[in-house]
Amino acid sequence: MMEIPYTSKPHSETGLYNAKFGIWLFIASEVMLFGALFTAYILLRVGASEWPKGAEILNVPLATINTVVLISSSITMVMSWASLKMNEFSKYKVYMLLTFLLGVVFLVIKFFEYNAKFHHGYFPSTNMFFATYFTLTGLHGLHVIGGMIVNFYFLTIGSKMWNTDKERFTNRIEIAGLYWHFVDLVWIFLFPALYLL
Repeated sequence: MMEIPYTSKPHSETGLYNAKFGIWLFIASEVMLFGALFTAYILLRVGASEWPKGAEILNVPLATINTVVLISSSITMVMSWASLKMNEFSKYKVYMLLTFLLGVVFLVIKFFEYNAKFHHGYFPSTNMFFATYFTLTGLHGLHVIGGMIVNFYFLTIGSKMWNTDKERFTNRIEIAGLYWHFVDLVWIFLFPALYLL
């Protein structure tokens, strides 16, 4: 069995180090997943005789706050990586903690939004709109949780690598950041598609 070695320097053929190449392949597969779900959503909406406007039954102000929260978390994620590039580990810890906490805020707001829907009797089985709403936002929420787990690891025990291999650790934060930005980008498409249109 052939093992692909970890590289910190860009490969001559791809221009990327192996982990960065790998995350782009993973993100491409995630684009296909969400692309298929968005396509199904569009086809269901176009084919439906009646489709409720999201703004009439969803909480647009909470979703707007969540959009600001996720965009802010992308900024703090970039700042955590930039801090490592500038060899400022303590600033990295602050920005990574902020990224993690903003993820928590997003999930708490989403919990209250879901709770309100359930309280009013709206479930995935209610109609096609809520089936797609809960599927898309639920899958996105799982991706947020996955990113938070990775970020928490790099904030805590995973940060020990900084003492032994700074370049490799910095690259790992860049990889985690690419995934986090993808998750944020998905929300930027979900927000108008479900809540505003």
